[in-house]
Amino acid sequence: MYHVLARGNAKQDIFTDDRDRLLFIDLISEMAVRFEIDVYAWVLMGNHYHLLLKTNRANLSKSMQWFGANYTRKYNIRHERTGHLFQGRFNSFLIENDSYLMRLSCYIHRNPLRAGIVKRLANYRWSSYPVYAYGKKPPEWMNTELIFSFFTGRQKVKIKAYRKKVQYYSHEENDFWEDLRHGLVFGTPEFVETIRSRHLPDSPHKEQPQQRDLIRASDPRILLNKAAAALGCDPGEFIESRRVYGAAKANRDVLMYFFWELGVYTNGDIGNLFNVTYSSVSRTISSIRKQLPEDKTLKKLIRRIKSQIKM
Repeated sequence: MYHVLARGNAKQDIFTDDRDRLLFIDLISEMAVRFEIDVYAWVLMGNHYHLLLKTNRANLSKSMQWFGANYTRKYNIRHERTGHLFQGRFNSFLIENDSYLMRLSCYIHRNPLRAGIVKRLANYRWSSYPVYAYGKKPPEWMNTELIFSFFTGRQKVKIKAYRKKVQYYSHEENDFWEDLRHGLVFGTPEFVETIRSRHLPDSPHKEQPQQRDLIRASDPRILLNKAAAALGCDPGEFIESRRVYGAAKANRDVLMYFFWELGVYTNGDIGNLFNVTYSSVSRTISSIRKQLPEDKTLKKLIRRIKSQIKM
């Protein structure tokens, strides 16, 4: 499940009139059917839009690229213009569960109110709010069952309950945004850890800071235990002792280098994890880097850690 949004290039409007809005809705309808997507909620603003959706296949990028390209092409033809309409790639935020979906629907539907476009949401035509709050018939491509399932009673009771939920939601908005983890995931720290371990690439992409932040969001002690297990050692051997010698020191130094090479932890972070000073981390990293070109055993140990840990 995703919260998807896109903005106009250079903050320009992406809708000139109601014909553009109807074109947008027609294309969303086609996208939902063609790519097997459940759309739960939506709102069209002046220079951006929000969608709340679920992909039934792993095709979010493909479907949104299709949609963006087709809307831009038809918009440009109609208005006799050329060039980009949207500001780069669409933004998407992964949603952990139905609870976050419900809260996001409230946030999305309150957009016209926050922007000062209307004083009452009932007066805004271009969103799915009238479907949930006033019982307007939804388009065939829209899925309302999931959000309505949060309420009990007859349909009229559910509609009234949703309307009240959105009205009182303004008190929750600030707290809710605290659950947006690293600009990428709406969910708990545990969900972030699951996503990181299952889906993060072998190394974080330098142009995608969210990937680096996901690694940082994970408990480094868990990562340390996994890396130490790959070396067949116990972290307690070098973390709990002030002075470390022999094999314990060698293992500690390799592990410190591994954390440093990830590129997401500072020397201070590493020092805190290994219970050593910042300067000690710097010296260790410098020493390992000098040894690596000629030390085949050292290279083998680092490769062993990387091969057994998906990062």
